[in-house]
Amino acid sequence: MAEEVKQSRKGKLPVAIPKGVKVQISGQSVSFTGPKGTLAHDFHEAVQVLQEGETVVVRPREGSGKSGRQFQGLTRALVRNALHGVAEGYKTSLDLYGVGYRAELAGQGLTLSLGLSHQVKFELPESMSGRVETIDEAGVKRPRLHLESHDKTELGRVAARIRSFRPPEPYKGKGVRFTGERVREKAGKAGAKV
Repeated sequence: MAEEVKQSRKGKLPVAIPKGVKVQISGQSVSFTGPKGTLAHDFHEAVQVLQEGETVVVRPREGSGKSGRQFQGLTRALVRNALHGVAEGYKTSLDLYGVGYRAELAGQGLTLSLGLSHQVKFELPESMSGRVETIDEAGVKRPRLHLESHDKTELGRVAARIRSFRPPEPYKGKGVRFTGERVREKAGKAGAKV
């Protein structure tokens, strides 16, 4: 009697394929094509990705042991992210806090003024689109950078890279931060008492 292969609780759940998305499986390579773009992944040998009707299922290979179960959950998450990305896309926003902080976007070229001795120039990947908006919070205007992509991994990497140019500092909160990100501010040095 063949030994039953243990499966990950989350990893064994099927992922529904959204309308208008095509999935092509060729061995360990899987490509996803949808209205927002195309993504391709090469998955680990410990798992197999199968299309069953209108769903994608990830199963550990026979004899893969613990690593099969571990990669099953990871692979399912990557498949789900890719399907959502090519169907609807992902968005994130960054706020620039600081006097004179500006962001300008010309094509894929992003120019940031972040209070440094030079302007920061950054090229957005082709798979990503962005726009700059000026928001008004209680009379204080500040730039907000919106980024959009069908690749969740790339979007997170680029947003983190832009934030790293000037991370928020803990005394006045100046810097680049994700929209809605809370920065724990420290009390500065107390002034000399007379």
